[in-house]
Amino acid sequence: MIRAFLGIALPPDIRGALQVQQFLLPLPRKVEPETLHLTLVFLGDCPEPALEAAHEGFQTLRSPGLTLSLQGLGLFGKDKPRVAWAGVSPSPPLLALQAKAETIARRAGCPLDARKYHPHVTLGRFHPPAPPDAMRLERAIAMGAGFTAGPWQVPDLTLWQSRPGGKTLRYDVLATYPLA
Repeated sequence: MIRAFLGIALPPDIRGALQVQQFLLPLPRKVEPETLHLTLVFLGDCPEPALEAAHEGFQTLRSPGLTLSLQGLGLFGKDKPRVAWAGVSPSPPLLALQAKAETIARRAGCPLDARKYHPHVTLGRFHPPAPPDAMRLERAIAMGAGFTAGPWQVPDLTLWQSRPGGKTLRYDVLATYPLA
């Protein structure tokens, strides 16, 4: 079994803009800047034959001229926030690409998450903070509602393996797929 996901690596200037937001937010635990990315499909703990089949399918994905930008900040977890994120500006080409990638992974036999896709870049993952800290975080997120970064051209997709690495996750590149 290999824990893996398909996503989009972020250019240095976009990662830099996200680091500024991480600094401005009272996040209990931040995602390491070098691991910031946009996930398209989380494959979960995938059997190696299924991952190989997904890899072969991902090689067929094309979306020349895919341009993305980031817009807004938010929290997952409703009244008990556990993830802070930066949103992706609406992009029908991104949603179409994600749907194709998800179909490929599902047909390959990877155990996909059933949740609806919500394009975002995770800035921090944490246990729900105490009410006063949660209120401070929610205020800071609301103040960052006007955040934007980009646009940038997406040249390729990346298949990463996710490995525990102490307090954080480590991501190893398994393959890269050009979009043009």
